[in-house]
Amino acid sequence: MNDLKIFGLAARQGRWLFLPLGITAMLCLGTVYSWSIFRKPLTEAFKKQGMTIGATDTLLPFATLLVVFAILMPIASRYIERYGASKVTAVGGSIVGLGYFLSSFATSIPLLVITYGLIAGAGIGIVYGVPIAVTAKWFPDRKGLAVGLTVVGFGLSPLITAPLAGYFIATYGIDSTFRIFGVAFTAILLAIATQLRFPPADWQPSPQFTSSPASTEPDRLLSSPSFFALWSCYAIGTLAGLMAVGIANNVGKEIVGLDTNMATASVSIFAIFNGVGRPMFGWLTDRIKPKMAAILSFVMILIASIVMLNTGKGQVANYFFAFALLWLSLGGWLAIAPTATLSMFNPTNYTKNYGIVFTAYGAGALVGTIVAGSAKDIFGSYTNAFIPTAILSILGILIATFALKPDAKTQQVLS
Repeated sequence: MNDLKIFGLAARQGRWLFLPLGITAMLCLGTVYSWSIFRKPLTEAFKKQGMTIGATDTLLPFATLLVVFAILMPIASRYIERYGASKVTAVGGSIVGLGYFLSSFATSIPLLVITYGLIAGAGIGIVYGVPIAVTAKWFPDRKGLAVGLTVVGFGLSPLITAPLAGYFIATYGIDSTFRIFGVAFTAILLAIATQLRFPPADWQPSPQFTSSPASTEPDRLLSSPSFFALWSCYAIGTLAGLMAVGIANNVGKEIVGLDTNMATASVSIFAIFNGVGRPMFGWLTDRIKPKMAAILSFVMILIASIVMLNTGKGQVANYFFAFALLWLSLGGWLAIAPTATLSMFNPTNYTKNYGIVFTAYGAGALVGTIVAGSAKDIFGSYTNAFIPTAILSILGILIATFALKPDAKTQQVLS
């Protein structure tokens, strides 16, 4: 297989071009992290139609998308090799674009939940696993690096898509912005789909590389106390982070007093921390173990919550510091959780196991939305949303300290 060519290059060199393709796909999918840019324009658009909607209402499409994404991603991942990377990406990418495009015609929150939350969310869930699977197959010798670089695109997406969304909304309106994104994402993802493929079954990056033998140890994930500890910690970590993603723009305007341009720019800045959090916490988790990495993230969430509980008009530094920590922690958990799943349970069953663990991401999104929206609707301010995040971060520290450890029976079998 030494003569195998990719993009006109020898496979060992050409495989690196799958990384920018994967990152670009993830940039499209990660536009969900720019949702806070859409919330105020949507509220104003519905208000013109005589409808009054609350903070929880405008967060529902965002939360629904994340829940559908979290549920569908592990299910869809099982079919990637059966139907091929190109076909799955083409189908999922078309559904993503359709969801955004149909959102431009939504005249109520329930319709937006269907078009953006259910349809676009389903498309994201279908596509998300493909670039990861492709890069993992082409880089068996550098799987962590390749996958880590690929998923960074999802976290960094608001760095590009938030200012684009803000510009399009200001220039063309909210409806046209959904249409532009729908058409663009469909075109980009379909183009990428034509290039994605897996290596031949017997391909290796070099003659010296040999794959690790598979373990025959049975899967006992759901019967392990360690699973419930990891799932709970992951849910708490993503709850705080995804809540921060959904309300960043609004908090900047309403609590701190930022103007529209600065609030939009802040989302792009926070995206950098989200992206950096993945490789940073991936590196830390390898060195200080998942338990200590989890505790560190919960300490960050606790500090951020306390800072925001004491932040008011004009305290811009507090806002940027706290939300940078929250977005960094969110990115961190998207590295801690898969690494912990790999190290705590049978690695042979990693794909299936992490799919189950990933449902915590959807649970965190749903509860975080309810917490943030209820705080705003009941108390008139997002400030009170940081009381439960502070309490939950302390609970997370306790769970991580006493229960986040490798499954004992699995380790006995594998040792």
